[in-house]
Amino acid sequence: MVNLKTKIVKFNNSKHRNQVVDLWQTIFDYKAAHNSPEITIDNKIKNKDGLFFVVEIKQRVIGTVMAGYDGHRGWIYSLAVDPKFQRQGIGSNLLSFIQGKLIDIGCLKVNLQILEENKAVHRFYLTNGFSVEKRVSMGKKLLLKHQ
Repeated sequence: MVNLKTKIVKFNNSKHRNQVVDLWQTIFDYKAAHNSPEITIDNKIKNKDGLFFVVEIKQRVIGTVMAGYDGHRGWIYSLAVDPKFQRQGIGSNLLSFIQGKLIDIGCLKVNLQILEENKAVHRFYLTNGFSVEKRVSMGKKLLLKHQ
């Protein structure tokens, strides 16, 4: 593991937005309009829960984590690390960091969703203490005006 001088900071829209959008497009390759990075960021800013962070090296965003907590359960969204910096502990550090933030606000359990075919990400979360639960994830698009 390389010793990188990274720092995790709260997302700042004017400073980080363009870099986060670029990173998410690289990592997630969004196809559906409801997953648009711009819409996701705008909605998270409106939420004002303070659970959106980036990891920087010399002011360059190389990772992100966004989470939510509804008082019952926490969710981890948009954990991403620039491919050039993967497998150096940055993702695990972000994951540990956001779990600490969720614990600080009283969260007892956290969930996340990944695509079934994404085996590398599946292994990453298993390695970091997550387990596959016997659940069916269901979804429904509610607002389609952005398509």
